[in-house]
Amino acid sequence: MDSGMLAANASPYDRLVQALALIPISYYLFAALFIFLAFLYTFLEIHFLHDLLTLFRGYPVTLTYNSSSHLCQSLLSNCNILRGRYSVTPWLSGPHLQTVFLSVFGRAPPVTYRRHLFLTSDGGTIALDWLTYSDVTEGRSRVIDDSAAIKRDKTPIMIVIPGLTSDSSSAYAKHLAFNMARNGWNVVVSNHRGLGGVSLTSDCFYNAGYTEDLRKLIDHIHCEYPEAPLFAVGASIGANILVKYLGEDGTNTPLVGAAAICSPWDLLICDRFINRKPVQKMYDRALTVGLKGYAQLHQSILSRLADWEGITKSRSVRDFDKHATRILGKFETVDTFYRRSSSVNHVSNVSVPLLCISALDDPLCTREAIPWDECRVNENIILATTPRGGHLAFYEGITASSLWWVRAVDEFFGVLRTSPLIKERQKKQGCSVAKPLQSSIDEGPYLDVMEDRLVTAMGNEASDASPENYLSNEHRVDSKQDEDINSDAENSGDSTAKLYPKKHTTQQAEQDVKKLIVLVQGHIDKLSRRSRQSIWLLAYIAIITTWPFVDSFLLSFLKRRFKNFIPASLLKNRSM
Repeated sequence: MDSGMLAANASPYDRLVQALALIPISYYLFAALFIFLAFLYTFLEIHFLHDLLTLFRGYPVTLTYNSSSHLCQSLLSNCNILRGRYSVTPWLSGPHLQTVFLSVFGRAPPVTYRRHLFLTSDGGTIALDWLTYSDVTEGRSRVIDDSAAIKRDKTPIMIVIPGLTSDSSSAYAKHLAFNMARNGWNVVVSNHRGLGGVSLTSDCFYNAGYTEDLRKLIDHIHCEYPEAPLFAVGASIGANILVKYLGEDGTNTPLVGAAAICSPWDLLICDRFINRKPVQKMYDRALTVGLKGYAQLHQSILSRLADWEGITKSRSVRDFDKHATRILGKFETVDTFYRRSSSVNHVSNVSVPLLCISALDDPLCTREAIPWDECRVNENIILATTPRGGHLAFYEGITASSLWWVRAVDEFFGVLRTSPLIKERQKKQGCSVAKPLQSSIDEGPYLDVMEDRLVTAMGNEASDASPENYLSNEHRVDSKQDEDINSDAENSGDSTAKLYPKKHTTQQAEQDVKKLIVLVQGHIDKLSRRSRQSIWLLAYIAIITTWPFVDSFLLSFLKRRFKNFIPASLLKNRSM
């Protein structure tokens, strides 16, 4: 009786605890597992079961292009990978696992580049890392000493532009370089200024919208190898730079084809996106750490030109751009920098075949920024999107040994090489730079390896230092710059003459006219699309405004026509 009285006097909370204690522990474990899986599914976007079910069937690849473009139709008819399906690695389900696995592990093949330093007219140094077919198959470099043989070399060259704070050592760059070199291509990875182990030698920095370095590099390689078709691949921020360059130069680029992988397209939209959710903020913080590490390497220059205290206190990419990129690029605000540097503003002017690949679950470059309509209107662009893939990952197969987008780019460029279009373009193209920089992979200035393990270019004359201070023949660089062009620029006082000779003024005028024509055509297309929308809008307004009169007319007509069939009470109520 005492126990019964105690049970009756127990509080409801005690009774609840007693009832919960009667539930088997296995039920709690099952509930905890269910909550954990729900957390992974919603927060980390891990779709293991769905990806496992689609392992053998794969996800469809959505292609967006101009249906009236014969070029796109002819290319896609021979691209089985783009017209096929993408099978995700099941144990890398979700965009975050794919992206993190690429950054941390990578599974990249072993690659040994041959370094070649490119010296710009403003004194900057860009590290070019080359990989050829012989480097991959034979494990040794095949250096051509005969300049005439170099001029006659028709081996296609692919230029790779890495992403933000990435260089040739990135896993995706190695995957791409190894795969293309194994298939007979000459691959050169263009490291951004201050990256790739090379110190800054001028006050000029790269940013997401700076295309001048890429322009000079493409012109230089085109003049060194005039018979070799040139292609380019940009990844992430590198894709934004590449597309912006293609839109700025239009038909005046020596490139035959290009590919943009996981481009941010609109930097302002992507900036809002990576600050929206907690997971995206983690990526923002990781990118900021990389940018601050880049700034730390070049503190001697950045502390003089930018707000160093603000850089060290930056907690986001936007903060870094506010205290560094905006000041170095001479932009009024960060939003101004994002708007002017976004490649979405130049998509309509792209005049070479361009393959754009994006994942709809990209955790960095949101699908909201993809210019669907602009890509659909342009007859040179093919946009391929997949539901899965992450950022630059696209791992496929059980072992995750390859990247799907690398195979897609390889196939697309291979089809483009054999198309009649490449011959027509090569006939129309000439060397866009008056005098090529006299350089080869064997010859160049001596290099000084500094204490911080960075490489800086020195003069062309050798000093009495020991041979350990210099690179081997496989890592030598450009011998000298274009002194004639620079001397003409100093005499004329024209800054543009540093890049082009006097006779280039006529060519520049022709280029301006062509750019103006492309710009006008783009505006006409936009106006035509808006006019069609306006017609439908006017039709809707006309129906809404005239409906009362039409309703009265129809009612009177029906009264006269069907007077004997419609009850009088209904007509009376209708008239009231």
